[in-house]
Amino acid sequence: MKEIVEGNILKSVNSPRDIKSLSNAQLHELCSDVRRYIIEVLSENPGHLASSLGTVELSVAIHKLFDIPKDTLVWDVGHQAYAHKVLTERKEKFKNIRKINGPSGFPRRKESPYDSFGTGHASTSISASLGMALADKIKNENKAYHIAVIGDGSMTGGEAFEALNHAGSTNANLLVILNDNGISIDEGVGALGQYLTKITTSRTYNRIKNRIWNALGGNKDEYNTHRTFFKRILFSIKSWFGGRSNFFEALNFRYFGPIDGNDLDQVLKTLQGLKTINGPKLLHIITKKGKGLPAAENNPTTYHAPGLFNSETGALEQKRTDKEQRKKFQEIFGGTLVELAEKYDNIACITPAMLTGSGLNAMRERFPDRTFDVGIAEEHAVTFSAGLSVRGIVPFCCIYSSFLQRGFDQIIHDIALQKLPVVLCLDRAGLVGEDGATHHGVFDLAYLNMVPDMVVSAPKDEIELQDMMLTAYHSGKPFSIRYPRGKCFNDCRTHNPQIIEEGRAEEVLKGEKVAILSLGTIFNNAKQAAEDLLKENITVGLYNMRFLKPLDTSVLNKVCSDYEYIVTVEDGALRGGFGWTVEDYIMKSNLKNKVVCLGIQDGFVEHGSVDELQRLCNIDAESIKRTVINLY
Repeated sequence: MKEIVEGNILKSVNSPRDIKSLSNAQLHELCSDVRRYIIEVLSENPGHLASSLGTVELSVAIHKLFDIPKDTLVWDVGHQAYAHKVLTERKEKFKNIRKINGPSGFPRRKESPYDSFGTGHASTSISASLGMALADKIKNENKAYHIAVIGDGSMTGGEAFEALNHAGSTNANLLVILNDNGISIDEGVGALGQYLTKITTSRTYNRIKNRIWNALGGNKDEYNTHRTFFKRILFSIKSWFGGRSNFFEALNFRYFGPIDGNDLDQVLKTLQGLKTINGPKLLHIITKKGKGLPAAENNPTTYHAPGLFNSETGALEQKRTDKEQRKKFQEIFGGTLVELAEKYDNIACITPAMLTGSGLNAMRERFPDRTFDVGIAEEHAVTFSAGLSVRGIVPFCCIYSSFLQRGFDQIIHDIALQKLPVVLCLDRAGLVGEDGATHHGVFDLAYLNMVPDMVVSAPKDEIELQDMMLTAYHSGKPFSIRYPRGKCFNDCRTHNPQIIEEGRAEEVLKGEKVAILSLGTIFNNAKQAAEDLLKENITVGLYNMRFLKPLDTSVLNKVCSDYEYIVTVEDGALRGGFGWTVEDYIMKSNLKNKVVCLGIQDGFVEHGSVDELQRLCNIDAESIKRTVINLY
């Protein structure tokens, strides 16, 4: 990596303590330095760019006015917290963000005391902050402020509304900052909005309002007709000035804003005023995704996590190698789904705010009435799919593997229990690399394996993925398909999908003594290991199992008869997964074969490149080869 030059003010800032003494002019300069620093680092070390560029002023303002970590700060979702990381004693380490042994791309408690709560998935911040605020109340320690910065779509998640509903019934010292970075700044941020915010954050106004509020019972649960009436009158004060009552005030939150979240002076002034106001309150800020890099401002979706780019122009690095020219699994999936939808008019697709990431833009363009982006709401996505299925639609519910964990109850009760033919498409299955522990899709095989009547499949490549999609459509059963993030293994030639016999494995190579059984795209590592062993005159059996459930016991019986040792390979959790299922079958069948299971041990895998993590977990080709040699 080229040398990253820090700005003059950023050089002097190594912790939030150094921000406290900075003048207003220096704070503005610090914002410019931090923004340029993030752009320079991420241009050569890819990460989440656009969201964090929009929260620079907010990060500086929070650390200027609040005492983190004595006060608590939760970022939701965590990829908007890069400026926070730079300002909290991780400036040098930030250069290696998301690399193995470097800082995580998300807040993590074990990484820094300034990260009050770990956040990788969305919509959790208000619940966590409320919990910390009420814990302080239980301990009679009520001096700390508790801040939840929620944005980037997180407010569409059901958990956020559950937490708002609870928080509004308390008097917790909770500040929710709604980072609205999905729309342009409109007239709501103009003179009237600033005027109302100035009034409602003033000491005099709030001293009077708080006295009236407390006299009416504050946020007590008790119901009193007269108090309720006068509270509603109180909530209407903004409306008298031309403002609008809103959902948050209906939940007993004091609402302020919207304000320009990239106007440092306004953010500082507003936060200073909010420090004097007790109880749950919400500040609505509007920020510009990608601020400071015009290319990212104009195309925030592409620059959400753009990969390598030119730090001056924003131009993305051109792909050159043959492997890089290959299509992604998501492109193959999306294109195949369009082809199937053209042939079968009862196919629909559902995604929880991952339309682009899951390769579904073409489906939306071709069939907008059969494409549903439901926002960050995985539970709803699953049950909504079940509802479609009841009325004869075959839904392809496309959710990242680690995100589907949030819909586990719905999978059991709303799909499997009713035996509904919903196709669960688990994108980003296996080790996903630099996003780390919160995003690795390593638990899906194990948790879907326990669900009755669920078909659990894992194609070995993009060709088999297309076959599995057609198979799932015709199955008439709850059906799951897992596939990885990233480039395909083949040249992506045109393929005419074929139905695969459900539960049927594939014998790829015959061998002696040792058989390697693999499931999913990790099969390609097993295949490479088998080919390398062949060069050393060691022949092994190689089987692409395709299905975890139903398991091909006829092939497994033959393997047990022909081979002494069995090596299972999976890029999922061993406990309850593929190897565990094979071992369990052999034990219950009173067979004597020795089984060696390779996969993810009972623990969380950190971030790093996929290749590095596969080596760490002993599921790369070399580790598989070494395991086989040790059995000879």
